[in-house]
Amino acid sequence: MDNKRLIVSKARAWIGTPYLHQTSAKGAGCDCLGLLRGIWREIFGQEPAAVPAYTADWSEPSRDEVLWRAACRHLVVKPKDKPAAGDVLLFRMRKGSVAKHLGIQGDCGVSPTFIHAYSGHGVTESPLSQPWERKIAARFEFPKESN
Repeated sequence: MDNKRLIVSKARAWIGTPYLHQTSAKGAGCDCLGLLRGIWREIFGQEPAAVPAYTADWSEPSRDEVLWRAACRHLVVKPKDKPAAGDVLLFRMRKGSVAKHLGIQGDCGVSPTFIHAYSGHGVTESPLSQPWERKIAARFEFPKESN
């Protein structure tokens, strides 16, 4: 199985995990960052960095793109207009706000999807509809090896 399909398969295995802020335990609870962290551990083992405690509004008051910078350190940046299954998507939920929601591209093409942990829904695979697509701030891919 190629790396992209492996990532999608691993992400889909988390579907149904309840949403639980600041956690990363398949089947027990995770948030969007926890989903990404869990997939990283399944592929590479140890996470590349410790994640400090964070609140739901983290980095908004300071307008600091903490998550974007961390993604640039540990993932491979790619063009937003070059979607591929297994890509990590970083979303800006409101215009002018910091980017702080993550998902994994599931399917591409005419019916694109993404897997994400969403408050009130848990881990789910959602259509990557135009409203969601407009919120994509950046697109990344997992590295071939952990850094």
